[in-house]
Amino acid sequence: MSMDLTPLRCLNNSISRFIHLVTCRISTAMPAEKDYINLVSLLKLVKPVLDDIANHKAPLDEALSKQCDELDTAVNEARELLEKWSPKTSKILCVLQSKPLVLKIQNSSVKLCGQCESSPNAQICIRESRNLKLGQLSEHIEEILRSQDGEKNPSADHLTEIIESFSLRSSQELLNERIALEKEKQKAESSNIKTELDRISQILELISHIREFVGKKKSVDNVQIPSYFRCPLSLELMWDPVIVASGQTYERAHIQKWLDQGLVRCPKTNYELAHKNLIPNYTVKALIVNWCNENKVELSNNSDKVEDVFEVRKVPEEEGSVQSSPEHSYVHSRSESASSAVSSIDYASAAPEIGVSRMSVSYPFTPPNGASPSPSGKFYNSSKAISRMLSFPSDSLHNELTSTPHVEKLVNGLRSLSTEVQTASAGELRFLAKYNIENRVIIGQCGAITPLISLLHSDNELIQEHSVTALLNLSIDENIKSRIAEEGALEPLIHVLKTGNTGAKENAAAALFSISLLDDYRVKIGRSGAVNGLVDLLKTGTVRGKKDAATALFNLSIFHENKARIVQAGAVKYLVGLMEPCSEMVDKAVALLANLSTIVEGCSAIAREGGIPLLVEIVDMGSQRGKENAASILLQMCINNSKYCRSVLQEGAVPPLVALSQSGTPRAKEKAQQLLSHFRNQRESAVARGRS
Repeated sequence: MSMDLTPLRCLNNSISRFIHLVTCRISTAMPAEKDYINLVSLLKLVKPVLDDIANHKAPLDEALSKQCDELDTAVNEARELLEKWSPKTSKILCVLQSKPLVLKIQNSSVKLCGQCESSPNAQICIRESRNLKLGQLSEHIEEILRSQDGEKNPSADHLTEIIESFSLRSSQELLNERIALEKEKQKAESSNIKTELDRISQILELISHIREFVGKKKSVDNVQIPSYFRCPLSLELMWDPVIVASGQTYERAHIQKWLDQGLVRCPKTNYELAHKNLIPNYTVKALIVNWCNENKVELSNNSDKVEDVFEVRKVPEEEGSVQSSPEHSYVHSRSESASSAVSSIDYASAAPEIGVSRMSVSYPFTPPNGASPSPSGKFYNSSKAISRMLSFPSDSLHNELTSTPHVEKLVNGLRSLSTEVQTASAGELRFLAKYNIENRVIIGQCGAITPLISLLHSDNELIQEHSVTALLNLSIDENIKSRIAEEGALEPLIHVLKTGNTGAKENAAAALFSISLLDDYRVKIGRSGAVNGLVDLLKTGTVRGKKDAATALFNLSIFHENKARIVQAGAVKYLVGLMEPCSEMVDKAVALLANLSTIVEGCSAIAREGGIPLLVEIVDMGSQRGKENAASILLQMCINNSKYCRSVLQEGAVPPLVALSQSGTPRAKEKAQQLLSHFRNQRESAVARGRS
């Protein structure tokens, strides 16, 4: 009776296909390449054993036939995994998925050869197979993942080894790996495969450790890049920062790549994005320009995906020399503290990098040469202007480092029953926290936060003002800022915003803005009733107060549900008023309105308050950023309701839009072209309806 050689032929064929695939596909970019190359060597030794069986040098019984089937299955599973792999798939996950398959092939080969004792080639195959060290990289990764479960961070040596093993040296490689893992996570979530989901989550945590490790070494021209200027996705210095629906800031090209891959969650918060709109973060961009100028770093476009080429070079100049710029816009400078108005949750203290004034930089973009307008309208180098602002003789004593015993006495003074002692203690803490970073830390450690918050309800206006301003200055420190928020400062700050004197209201608005930069507090502030107080300040405040209010409202409006609250509180009426040419806040007002115009209520309010003529005027005569935002608002309104199209056309918007489509910023050109195209489509539709 002839034996059935079908299992033998199938296995032989599968091995040949696998060897051919590995030979053709393997490259240095392929993870677990050594394992696959070693498997090829092993399977080449198995083939002579199969030939011996076919030539009747070893018997093919039922057990051996079953072993052939098992090895055939293992080889085909490994081949299928290899066929699915591409440079866009996760390297680490591929290695972990490969391990059980390569070990299965190794074990099945040993078992098969062990049943062919009469084959002269079987012992060679067994000996070589046992010498192979397969799956070692996978075992190393699994060891690191297990240590993570024990809440132990991977060591620098382990992280370096993984970076080298998987060629994750560049930011682009790290980004590609994370995108691949996030896509696999989405698949696992939709399939409800918990074990796979847990493993992917572990790998993502490992990638997070690697990114943090790599990020600490990031520098430009040997200058360390502050973490809040690096894109959370690429870890590179941002040059075109944009805000997504969750309020986080990213480099445009990299977050666009993320979104283009079908990923719908914010990379940092993991919240699902309500929309895919990308809002330019002019504030962060301005801060980066200033930082580059301070550190003599050239900032240039390294992305092929973004058209707006942006370069910054340090230009030597005499103090006070005038700079001109086609893109002049307002920089909201305050001397009380060094908190920077970064419209992003990714805020961290910019004081050491930018200077030590509170620079609430407005969302309209500072000119590329780092120039900032003085009150007279002339442009000066920002860093020098800031330094000059700080030269207050009355404050010079408070720039010195204080001591813990001295601060403890002041903290005790805050609890005194004497109004004079409370006033003096709060006032000195205010000024000690004004410039000096170490002083803020000492004040925070001495327990000043709680009594300062309690004094926000003081009936004494000066105590209230000193206390709110001290908290504002302390909030520059990220850790202290979190503690201020956690210790219940929101309600007292809103109380000051509604009842305080002019200076206290302004600094309460600035403090609310500072706290809104924390992950969860943008939502909490919106729901707390602060919006009404900020809108009142927008209505009745000084120019500085209105700027503080607009800055805070702009940051709150990044969170979608806050937009309706701001509109319902009546902010649009006052913002439209601030778009008048004589206003000092045109660009600020139009930038906030651009956010509010993304909801129907916002468009209706802008039209109702007579905003369309002013927006058309800004498109014609405004700054570059003003034109850009005004065109964006008009586009939103016209798409929202056709009656707005008629109003915009009646105001003579077409000529300035045509000019803007040819000479504006890249985003302004895009918005102008879209609006002109929308007008054409509306006209053609009307003509078609008339003919019918």
